[in-house]
Amino acid sequence: MQVQILPFGMMKCRLAFFAALCTLLALTPLLISAQDLTLHVDVKLVNLFVNVTDRNGAIVSGLTREDFALAEDGQPQQIAVFERQSELPLNLTLAIDTSGSVQKDMSAEANAARRFAHAILRPRDRMSLLEFATEAREITPFTGKLSQIDRGLGQLRGDWSTALYDAIVMASVRLGKNPERSPRRVLVLVSDGDDTASKATYSQALEAALRNEVMIYTIIDVPIEASAGRDLGGEHALITLAEETGGKSFYAGDGGLAQAFAHVSDDLRTQYLLGYYPKNQELGKNFHRIQVTVPRAADGEFNIRHKTGYYLDMPAKGN
Repeated sequence: MQVQILPFGMMKCRLAFFAALCTLLALTPLLISAQDLTLHVDVKLVNLFVNVTDRNGAIVSGLTREDFALAEDGQPQQIAVFERQSELPLNLTLAIDTSGSVQKDMSAEANAARRFAHAILRPRDRMSLLEFATEAREITPFTGKLSQIDRGLGQLRGDWSTALYDAIVMASVRLGKNPERSPRRVLVLVSDGDDTASKATYSQALEAALRNEVMIYTIIDVPIEASAGRDLGGEHALITLAEETGGKSFYAGDGGLAQAFAHVSDDLRTQYLLGYYPKNQELGKNFHRIQVTVPRAADGEFNIRHKTGYYLDMPAKGN
């Protein structure tokens, strides 16, 4: 048996080669893992429903993708999705105040809401019904059957206190959890704005709506407009909630409840849908602000409404 003794230099080279090979094999899973991480980064499509009116309040319906400019936190974004009139399914919750301050209008509210439901609901849409007084209560879960909505509107019952913000939190969370997860999530709220019983605050109600991407439309039903007990702060809260989430507020006294519901219906039918994949996003920010403009328009020519921004993390758990 012959034993071949390699020169020291050659043996050193082979040992170095094997050491390098072992190091490469050890690092391979890490390299593959890093590569997989890079390839599987998910960028969320941000959907934005936009309403445009002129200085007289008339709806502007003929704009194109090229007319809009969109930015997130001041960074220009490219519009990837554009529709003039969204045909996406609508998930809508109708929440009616049945507290003592508006109890005398309950029958009128139910009748106007019934006509609204029959006018707005298409076969692909879903609606739920919620009432709130001392506590918020879901009467009818999401359904496409108008007969169930009609039945629920016949079951409204009154109480004296008002848990307005609790109702907004409940409705927003349930809209966000709806299995069909349509990006068109709308809360239509009928109230005078007077909150006397909620555990949730205004800020928590607004955050719940924004986290669950819910547009709030408020119909402000003031029982006695000249009353000394009128809650002007509550009315302002309803107006601001609508503005911050991309919805709109209407006073029931301006033409009646039926007219206010008709305005909501018209507004929902004339929305532009803009979608984008965020680029150059600021790291570490939880809430991202959105700006939409029509650059060719003169100052003050158009009023552009949309939600003010969105939360990047997942919605908080709730009822």
